[in-house]
Amino acid sequence: MTEAVRLAKRVVALTGCSRREAEQYIEGGWVRVDGTVVEEPQFMIEAQAVELVSGATPTPAEPATLVLHKPAGCDPVEAVALVTPAARWSADPSGVRPLKRHLQRLGTPLALATEASGLLIVTQDWRVTRKLSEDIDRIEQEYVVEVSGELIPNGLALLNYGLQFNHYAMPPIKVSWQSENRLRFAFKRLQPAQIRPMCEAVGLTVLAMKCLRAGRIPLAKLPAGEWRYLAPNERI
Repeated sequence: MTEAVRLAKRVVALTGCSRREAEQYIEGGWVRVDGTVVEEPQFMIEAQAVELVSGATPTPAEPATLVLHKPAGCDPVEAVALVTPAARWSADPSGVRPLKRHLQRLGTPLALATEASGLLIVTQDWRVTRKLSEDIDRIEQEYVVEVSGELIPNGLALLNYGLQFNHYAMPPIKVSWQSENRLRFAFKRLQPAQIRPMCEAVGLTVLAMKCLRAGRIPLAKLPAGEWRYLAPNERI
């Protein structure tokens, strides 16, 4: 009977590479065992066939960032649970090779309210998390807001600049009508949770909110409930 060994050890014997390089081949999704990609270096094998995928390179697996179209009614935990292999957008243009590890230890550093829908950035990259927390005041967000009610006189101008809450003036933002019952909000230094009380202050009731963009990342044609990778050349 063939003695069981770690997959990384078999890759070292197969390629003559170092142990660390073998682990990087495996963690990068470049190694097949009996035709199936295995990403765990400690995976135990016996007599199975082991091969490297064409074009394999022993480089560290980079942390992934994903863009999810969150449906309304999902809280952050439920939203992350939507990120499954089956829910990846079939037209994902990123060119990123999917790995099982990309769907682990994911966080949602940019808040999107449970009742809101639209773009939600999901990441395992600490650099993205830091940018969306420490630098959020420099990132423009865009929302479309469905409303009902009658706007008070000069209400649109007040939404753009002039409202106060808790004795503090709201920052200047860009608000415009998209249709007779939809407003577009584009803002920095504003919490999305403040949109609802702002609308109420000018006579409007918020019926629905949808995030269309965060920085340079658009929701675009991503279907609801599906996700795509943030491409290596995309910047928030």
